[in-house]
Amino acid sequence: MIYYDDLPLDKEILEALGELKIDYVFQPIFKADGKTVFAREALMRPVDMNVMELIEKYTKLGKLHVLEVATFFGAMQAYQLRGYECKICMNSFPSEHFTIPEQYAFAEYFGDMEGKGIIEILEYPYISEEAVEAKRVATSRQDLWIAIDDFGTGINNMDVVEMYDTKIVKLDRQLISGIDHIPEKQEKVRELVEEFHSRGLLVLAEGVEEKEEFEYLVKARFDLFQGYYLGRPE
Repeated sequence: MIYYDDLPLDKEILEALGELKIDYVFQPIFKADGKTVFAREALMRPVDMNVMELIEKYTKLGKLHVLEVATFFGAMQAYQLRGYECKICMNSFPSEHFTIPEQYAFAEYFGDMEGKGIIEILEYPYISEEAVEAKRVATSRQDLWIAIDDFGTGINNMDVVEMYDTKIVKLDRQLISGIDHIPEKQEKVRELVEEFHSRGLLVLAEGVEEKEEFEYLVKARFDLFQGYYLGRPE
């Protein structure tokens, strides 16, 4: 269980965080050899409901910002406690961003990220221009990367990639499933990989669940891979 009591945050946000009962698991992201871990994605695991139910609850309450803060501070606590050395992906709502005091508190508590942090922009609920700009500034100052999650679903499309100083684009499972034997998907994905590589971006395949999918994606020049075939959250 993650506790937030000793964080250098103001009383109101600490009280809101104290109501959460959550933990984190980490799913590895691999390089093309299928063995070398490039990063680990922090996945929130509420104790008394699933994560989508929690997000829906806090959306209705107008408290998504609480989950944004909980994700970054909680995921980093769990990451450090486990002694990981690779990069860490932390999910972020496109509508939310840290306040200036929260930015200072994060830096004070966790120190220099040393280029290990990746902010992974989710595909919901909506995009805030203020949040986009705040993240652009934060990433440039702190040597953080931006990854666009679930490209091809929700609101995450080429326009979103161009809004940020994007480093990684994660292609959604819908584009990846069965790609080894579905020509229509192969053509679409080939075009996307060529486009993103021409922009100097890394392309990640999400939801790789079959050996045949992985082998095809390696040949298709994907850079990074994530899915149950290679490693489950733990």
